[in-house]
Amino acid sequence: MKDDAVRGHLDALLLAALEQGPLHGYAIIAAVRERSGGALELRTGTMYPALHRLERLGLLRSDWQAVGERRRRCYELTDAGRRALVDKRTAWRELTCAIGAVLDPSPAPGPAT
Repeated sequence: MKDDAVRGHLDALLLAALEQGPLHGYAIIAAVRERSGGALELRTGTMYPALHRLERLGLLRSDWQAVGERRRRCYELTDAGRRALVDKRTAWRELTCAIGAVLDPSPAPGPAT
């Protein structure tokens, strides 16, 4: 899927990927890819600046952890990040409902007989 389709929703995707617990960067990419059925592929050049920004905003925290034989920076949601995810999900549902009503309107009810 094109980057334009993800633009504006990257923060929500990252927060949702981290909802189940801490992950390192490539595991976040894999989680988004898997949960989207392969339709979404995050690029590291887009994802890491977003992770750093979310961390500066207090929505994520990170630390170095051993993953196998390597040390990787792992990210996890803060309480503020969990609240932000709830807000982003609500906004997403409202947006998809509104767009769906325009793109795929239900047939108007016919006259009562």
